[in-house]
Amino acid sequence: MELILEQMPIVIRALNVGFLQTLKLFFVTLIGAFPLGLVIAFGSMSRFKPLSYFTKFIVWIVRGTPLMIQLLIIYYFPGLVLHKPIWGGGETGRFLAAAVSFILNYACYFSEIYRGGIQGIPIGQTEAGLVLGMTKIQIFFKITLLQMIKRIVPPISNEIITLVKDTSLARIIALQEIIWAGQSFMKGSQGISGAIWPLFFTAVYYLIWNGILTVLLGRLENKLNYFR
Repeated sequence: MELILEQMPIVIRALNVGFLQTLKLFFVTLIGAFPLGLVIAFGSMSRFKPLSYFTKFIVWIVRGTPLMIQLLIIYYFPGLVLHKPIWGGGETGRFLAAAVSFILNYACYFSEIYRGGIQGIPIGQTEAGLVLGMTKIQIFFKITLLQMIKRIVPPISNEIITLVKDTSLARIIALQEIIWAGQSFMKGSQGISGAIWPLFFTAVYYLIWNGILTVLLGRLENKLNYFR
């Protein structure tokens, strides 16, 4: 116990650094995936069949394969197969590859949620907007969008909570997120080796962050109750 107390400051500092990397990947993914998901949703609903079929095919591949495999392919394929390493070296390159993988993966999941929310709006409301002389863009932003947001908040919230935990997969390409930091003390890091408790302690970070997100997303859902 005394040894753990001595190691605690070193471990906490390392976990804090790893958790900041986890948060960075989390927010970058959301910033990129939210708008890209909407673009993909419009593509899958397009009346231009080649675009619609192509978009749905991409979504099918991304949703049907593990995120870990996508990470490995996106990070290693350009350098090992094409002999054109595009990510560069070091932590920055690994983060960029992880961010692209996560954004593409979650954008495809978000696109299906968006599509369900948009198509769930009664067609009569769109027809009423057209009768009133509104353009399709005006109908989307003034009628469809707000109702869609209300419908998609619960499933989007579930995906966001899942994203928090999925960020741990980035360690497969050696991105130094919080799980990687905790696991390093088992192999030997900063004078500490054979210690498994830092890896278990990372769960506290996830529990706290997920708790905060659950409360915030719950409040958002309550504020949107005026659509009932």
